[in-house]
Amino acid sequence: MRQIAAREGSVALFATLAATCVAPALTAALVCDPSLPLHSGTPSMFDPRSAPAEMILDITWLVIAICAVIFVVMEGLIIWAIIRYRAKHARDTAGDTGEPPQVYGSNPIELAWTVIPLLIVFVLFLVSARGIFEIDKQEPPPGALEVRVVGHRWWWEFDYGDLGFSTAAELHIPLTKDGQPQSVFLTLESADVIHSFWVPQLGGKKDVVPGRTNYLWLQPRETGRFVGQCAEYCGAQHAGMLINVVVHEEDDFNAWVANQQKPAHDDPATADGRDLFLSTACINCHTVRGTVANGTFAPDLTHLMSRSVLGSGVIANTPEHLRAWVWDPQDAKPGCDMPAMKLTREDTDRICAWLETLH
Repeated sequence: MRQIAAREGSVALFATLAATCVAPALTAALVCDPSLPLHSGTPSMFDPRSAPAEMILDITWLVIAICAVIFVVMEGLIIWAIIRYRAKHARDTAGDTGEPPQVYGSNPIELAWTVIPLLIVFVLFLVSARGIFEIDKQEPPPGALEVRVVGHRWWWEFDYGDLGFSTAAELHIPLTKDGQPQSVFLTLESADVIHSFWVPQLGGKKDVVPGRTNYLWLQPRETGRFVGQCAEYCGAQHAGMLINVVVHEEDDFNAWVANQQKPAHDDPATADGRDLFLSTACINCHTVRGTVANGTFAPDLTHLMSRSVLGSGVIANTPEHLRAWVWDPQDAKPGCDMPAMKLTREDTDRICAWLETLH
């Protein structure tokens, strides 16, 4: 059943109807870079900004319209029957305490309430099946940007594969390629427990299941920053496992990629902080390209300061918050896997001074 849910998650209409707004913790992501417009402060599937999200909304409106028509017709018939036959029965049986005439079945009515629901179900099946086949692609569309997304407790890793780097906290994608709309094909995997990737304005919800590879594609309609949330309860910091998707103009995305492909910036002024970082257990978990740090358990820090958030979106990436995070990440994100390293304030400042050069 889990596999079926993962397969059909891209058009989880009733799940999205029941949750048009993401968890309240999502408001923490609004501390992002103000130079990029944040679309819809309360992310909603009813404000689509991507081709798959628009397909899902079209199917949703069709379901709502059919249900509304059924409701109006049935309630109208019930009200009409109450008024019409209550008054008629009162007239016909005035002073008569006997049982009213009994009617047993009606072939036209039986036929109507059998055929009409079958037609409605058939239409919904065809529309939903068509939507599933269009949205739930198993192979990347021609020319698509391919990104491997790995869900961890409790952060997202984005591996750009052929581009030669990985990042965390923010998924950056282009609006166009050579002037044409750019499709983005996401390969979804989990490193631990079941997660679920959902950015309501860009696409459907898709489960991220250990031992299974799922797929999701996006095709944004405009630039800006879009926020989402892990939509499958995955532990204590589930609400703090936020998603930031940044959609760039083509030239801006190419510039971002070129910067991400560079090794870590080596600033002699902060060499003591770099050496201190490389002498701690931090290098067992984190990678900083161009140094001996090559851990894969935690986010790649090569261009840490190019990100607008820390802790997968729970706090803004500012010098003050960075120092507080390095000093004790449990204050901002209780239960996360990063421990307090028991550094002195001076050592924390030295390490953070070097981390702040990693743009």
